[in-house]
Amino acid sequence: MCEEKAPRHFMRPVRSFVLRQGRLTKSQAFALENNWSIYGIEQAAGELNFKALFGNDFPVTLEIGFGNGMSLAEMAEQSPEKNFLGIEVHRPGVGRLLHLIKEKGLKNVRVMDDDAVEIIKNRISKNTLDRVQLFFPDPWHKKRHNKRRIVQTDFIALIADRLKVGGVFHLATDWEPYAEHMAELMQASLQFKSLSDGAYSLKPEERPITKFETRGLKLGHGVWDLMFEKVCEL
Repeated sequence: MCEEKAPRHFMRPVRSFVLRQGRLTKSQAFALENNWSIYGIEQAAGELNFKALFGNDFPVTLEIGFGNGMSLAEMAEQSPEKNFLGIEVHRPGVGRLLHLIKEKGLKNVRVMDDDAVEIIKNRISKNTLDRVQLFFPDPWHKKRHNKRRIVQTDFIALIADRLKVGGVFHLATDWEPYAEHMAELMQASLQFKSLSDGAYSLKPEERPITKFETRGLKLGHGVWDLMFEKVCEL
């Protein structure tokens, strides 16, 4: 067990996203109408039962903000021995992932379309996740908007609460000041330890290159992966 140096504070009311709904393609609209009832999880009260949800006891990976869903679908296809829960508020991305799940015949993916912080707080039990992925979140690069960044001390504590000991929190960004922000807060957490000698890790082979990463690379941005293991309870 590790000692807690200060009281934990859970989740500020400031949201880390702005809901901008683009136009749906025909395939996205079709998938939302026809596949959501199979793979989607409705907004409701009560904690999720992963064994009942997936029909097995496989390790569960949570991805926060899966974008267009392509990288999540690829990871799920490559790892049928793992379960994946994806959360995304933008309906075109939700529709795209639902289309890919059906197209690829994936049995190990479920989808939610609400505020990820609220889902984690209210619907995911403590010590039930094996991995949490947060790839290329909005950096909110203007100083006055930094408070909107999802990675804050209280958010890290929340993720630690839901991860099993030995579970991994994997973050990635193409915005260097945000990478530095993430590194500082993750290294300050008593519950996490970096999987590399420093704060940053090499991109693991199992993480596909995402749409946002490709865009960042074309703009000349670097990419920073941070992989931290939960080492103890508080």
